[in-house]
Amino acid sequence: MADDDLRDFERTEFTHDGTTRTVFRRGTGPAVIVIAEIPGITPKVLDFARKVADLGCTAVLPHLFGIPGLDPNASNLAALKGMGSALPSCISKEFTILATGKTSPVVDWLRALARAEHERCGGPGVGAIGMCFTGGYALAMATDDVILAPVLSQPSLPLGLTAKQRRNIDISPADLEVVKGRCAAGLNVIGMRFKSDKLVPAERFDFLREQLGDAFIAVELEDADANPDARLAPHSVVTEHLIDEPGQATRAALDQVLDLFRTRLLHADEPAG
Repeated sequence: MADDDLRDFERTEFTHDGTTRTVFRRGTGPAVIVIAEIPGITPKVLDFARKVADLGCTAVLPHLFGIPGLDPNASNLAALKGMGSALPSCISKEFTILATGKTSPVVDWLRALARAEHERCGGPGVGAIGMCFTGGYALAMATDDVILAPVLSQPSLPLGLTAKQRRNIDISPADLEVVKGRCAAGLNVIGMRFKSDKLVPAERFDFLREQLGDAFIAVELEDADANPDARLAPHSVVTEHLIDEPGQATRAALDQVLDLFRTRLLHADEPAG
């Protein structure tokens, strides 16, 4: 796969609380905030966004780090370039990497973006998917009633160096209590991981099951389900390790995510939670 020039995406900017970031948008209909994994908005993240747009939603991709459209799989140099451009942002004060019981400050900006996109795009509410480094952001965003379909794809923070970090996710206790209340009122949360993925330990999903109950829908995959052509060990469920063919487990996971967006955003009689 080559670099993606994003020519089929509209490029705009969004400002909240003095911070302006580029936002890429494609499609019409209710908004889905697609928050990219490291190293950024890669071609496979864009392919996922196009599937969201094809569903009848507006795919909205905030540029938080990296080089939009860069294919990190093109060469070792491209991979290093992508990581090098992402890391400075990721170690900034806006991103919480190790701390437990804390929501990353960038989530406030993402919540504001979701509210603005809901006003722009209409519909009953907004979907959100975070991936890897940003995986937990969709959960923290769900304190806002506008978020109706949160998806946590391989949520990797806080880094699981200790038992406490493994049995946690990057959200403050106060925010978690709000989300728990929304789950009790009907909100569903999808979480996805490969069982062998040390960045997303089993204890994290156990914690989410305990906290969210039946509202947490866990999708846990075997290594054999992952695309064998990917450069890294099984990790990215709907992007790098997706096998986009009927009958494949990762394709079934993708379809489950799209179905959540469809039922909550396109065919919802009233907002959940």
